[in-house]
This record gives sequence, structure tokens and C-alpha cells, in this order.
Amino acid sequence: MISEKLKGFIVEKSDSIIEALRKIDQNKKGFLIVIDNEETVIGTLTDGDIRRSFINGASVNNSISLVYTKAFKYLTLKDGMPGATEFFKNDSIKFLPVLDDEKKLLNIITKSQMHALLLQDIHADLTYDFFSLDEGIVDYEIFQRPWGFYKTTVMNDYFQSKVISVNPKSQLSLQSHNHREEHWIVAHGFGTVQLDQSVIEVKCGSSIFIPKGCKHRLTNTDDTESLIITEVQIGDYFGEDDIKRYEDIYGRV
Repeated sequence: MISEKLKGFIVEKSDSIIEALRKIDQNKKGFLIVIDNEETVIGTLTDGDIRRSFINGASVNNSISLVYTKAFKYLTLKDGMPGATEFFKNDSIKFLPVLDDEKKLLNIITKSQMHALLLQDIHADLTYDFFSLDEGIVDYEIFQRPWGFYKTTVMNDYFQSKVISVNPKSQLSLQSHNHREEHWIVAHGFGTVQLDQSVIEVKCGSSIFIPKGCKHRLTNTDDTESLIITEVQIGDYFGEDDIKRYEDIYGRV
């Protein structure tokens, strides 16, 4: 018996292309698992498969029987998460059905869900409810600031990492944090770091440790090149509201 959570990803081989498109539009994942009358998994169907069928002259009322992919990759429970990791090394594989010995559908895992597990340090097996994951953690947006931008690359309960790019002749505020320490490594450019009353010149390869409560400020001293650093935060809270500003050339104090 296929679980309720997976039914939105199921299509029968006798269904029409338009029925399959409606399901793909609803599940927002771009794929379906194809089953026969006995609920045995016999293939997969993606929005790309359907697009190619239209190029070859198919209509929305045609059956998917000549459209779906019959030679598909899948996992069994004995493959475990290591098996999923190996499959997802192939760039063309974006999702994998998990099947039992009779090729009945037990679960589905996507590459994005796999990455979300790893980034959040969640230890799971192939029976895990992967669709309960927040996949947005995999693709954090870029946040613009007056001095440049930052992009979060990893965030979980005990650390966060960022890439920070500071425009030429720009400067972050003099600030401190109560809940986190920070570790910076300069990846490109030149600048200075103020730590309390000390000012240190930095360049590519420089590393800086900023304890909790320490006043600090990053300045790009170059006229033309961006100053780029990687930042790892360790602590018990990583919100932007854990920033106490003392001085700021952009009027944010």
C-alpha cells in the first residue's frame, strides 16, 4: 500500500499526459513514479520526458505509456544512505525511488533532500520522511548590504558558515555578538580587521578569531578589488539580531 504522502508522486502507465502534468504541477518536484495495475514500479516520468514527447509530436491526451523512462535507477533498503550518496554523484540523477524486493514503492528521496540532510547533520535511513525537510537550506539567497553582500552556505543548530564580499573602500560596522564566536579566513583581497583596540592588516590566507563579546570591524582598503572572506560562526544562536553596532558609516547605529 502506497502511503498518502507519496500518492502525489504516483501515476499509472495508462494515465494521459495531461493527467501526469497536473500531478507534476501539484507536487512541484518535476517528476512522477510510474506504476502498473498491481502498484509495481515500472518507470519514472519527468517534465523533461513530457517536453521531449511534445517535440516528437505527442498530444496532451496521449497515454504516458510511450513517454516514461523504463530504464530507471532506484534504491532498496539494503542500499542505505551510502547507496543514495553514490547514485547522486551522477549529475543526471535528481531523485530516486526506494523500492522493496517486489518493486513496490516505499519512499522517495531527491538530491536536494539528501543535501539538506547533510547540511543539518540529520542521521537518517531510507525510511525517513524526506518531504518533511526544509530544502530551502540548500540554496540560501544572497543578501545585499551597503558594503557588499553575504551568502549563507551552511546553517544548522550549532554552526553557520557564510561567504562575505566587501566592496572596494567599504566597511562593515563596528559590532559584537553575545551568542556566537566567529572564525574568518581571507580568500581574496586586502584589508584590515579591528579587534577591540587593535587593528590588523589582512590578505589572502589570513585567519582571524573573534570571541563572543569582542568588538570587531572588517574594512576593505583596496581601491578596485573586493575583499572576500569565509566566515564560520559557532554558538547557540545565529540570528542577525545578535548584532550590537557601535559605529557604522552607513547610519545603522
